[in-house]
Amino acid sequence: MISVQQLCKRFPLAGGGEVVAVDQLSFTVQAGEVYGLLGPNGAGKTTTLRMLLGLLRPTSGQSAIAGFSSLLQPEEVKRRVGLVSATAGLYQWLSVRELLLFFGDLYGLSPASAEAELEHLSKLLGLTEVLDRRCAALSTGQKQRVNLARALIHRPPVMLLDEPTLGLDVIASQVVAEYIAHLRTEGKAVIVTTHRLEEAERLCDRFGLLHRGRLVREGTLAELQAGTGCKSLVEMFLQLAGLEPALGVAANGALSACPKGDPWIRSKE
Repeated sequence: MISVQQLCKRFPLAGGGEVVAVDQLSFTVQAGEVYGLLGPNGAGKTTTLRMLLGLLRPTSGQSAIAGFSSLLQPEEVKRRVGLVSATAGLYQWLSVRELLLFFGDLYGLSPASAEAELEHLSKLLGLTEVLDRRCAALSTGQKQRVNLARALIHRPPVMLLDEPTLGLDVIASQVVAEYIAHLRTEGKAVIVTTHRLEEAERLCDRFGLLHRGRLVREGTLAELQAGTGCKSLVEMFLQLAGLEPALGVAANGALSACPKGDPWIRSKE
């Protein structure tokens, strides 16, 4: 369903040289699978999603969604993807109902189909009581649920969730987590990017660990534990980056410090 092959992105620097944001990245995600693309800030997670969506041209390599090339067929890709981002804005002066029907129309749904999807998603995500409320008046958690509904209005087979719980409280984060589990039962291929590692352990079936744009480990939690000798994803990233626990991980399990070393990077050669 999702295929990434030797994807690379380099950004030139004003004074010469370049920054390698994504370096020879390869992975696949199947239908009904939640894949955690994990790493600290600056590891290349969001850049990878932008290339998957066809919003950013890769330096080399290729990616595809449902058999359509992100580079050559970006419009076909976008029709099959729902994107949820912590930084995505809503049209603040539209009501929730108006916003969702607007996006349904953008995706080519008939008015009847858009209304049916709106009713289904509002019940599923607990939005019924706020459908006629302006987006500007919503809480942060409500806005993120509206973002989920917006991304799902056209029933895409693929979901890309970029830091979906960033800035949410415990209750709102739990609602999002429960819905990610629901996406799995619907057979959707899901990529979740996050630096909240303890949360990722609960959400994802497999993990790809990014370090400086490189995929340095991949597998289920059990496979990663066996390969690294670590009990948790938090320990794995601390070992990877050569950090002291007090400096490297916040109270919520979020990776927050800068990496210094590469103790268990394995070459793909």
